[in-house]
Amino acid sequence: MLVLSYHLTLVVPVAVAAVVGTYLISRYYSRASCSKGKVNLEQSKDTAKVVHSFDMEDIGKKAVYCRCWRSKKFPYCDGAHTKHNEETGDNVGPLIIKRRDA
Repeated sequence: MLVLSYHLTLVVPVAVAAVVGTYLISRYYSRASCSKGKVNLEQSKDTAKVVHSFDMEDIGKKAVYCRCWRSKKFPYCDGAHTKHNEETGDNVGPLIIKRRDA
C-alpha cells in the first residue's frame, strides 16, 4: 500500500503537468496560426502576394493609400484605420503621396 501511495504522489503530478503543458502548447500554436494575427483579412486572398503598382503620372496632385488593410476602397484609404486603431490600440495611418510642385 505504501508503494502504491508513493507511485500515486509521483505519477499524478507528472500526469497533470503533462496535460497542462500539452494544453498550453496547443493553445500557443493554434494562436500563432489564427487569423487574428494576420493583417490582410480579406483583400485578394486568392493570390500569393498582394502587390499594387502605380505610375507617378497617374497620381495627379495627391494620392492616399491604405496601410491597415481594412479599407473598402483598397488600395485607397477610406478612413477605416480610425476604427481599426480604436479597436486594437494601433496607430496606423494612410500613406499619402503628393506631387512636388515644379
